[in-house]
Amino acid sequence: MAKSFPIINNVKELREKSGITQSDLGEAVGVTRQTVAAIEQCRYSPSLETAFRIARIFNVDIGEVFQWKEES
Repeated sequence: MAKSFPIINNVKELREKSGITQSDLGEAVGVTRQTVAAIEQCRYSPSLETAFRIARIFNVDIGEVFQWKEES
């Protein structure tokens, strides 16, 4: 069974709205394009530092990018 991460995000939506590529975002925050893809697919939760960097790139509060998904 695949591991489910309780953190969901709006990274892909914000990135596409901003018109930047996964590679550009990765370079701006210090991760690879593959890491950005994994974050967008909720297969990987970034470090707190990276999460804040991503929010800063989009000029939004971290809570507008990442949310905790309550388990049912």
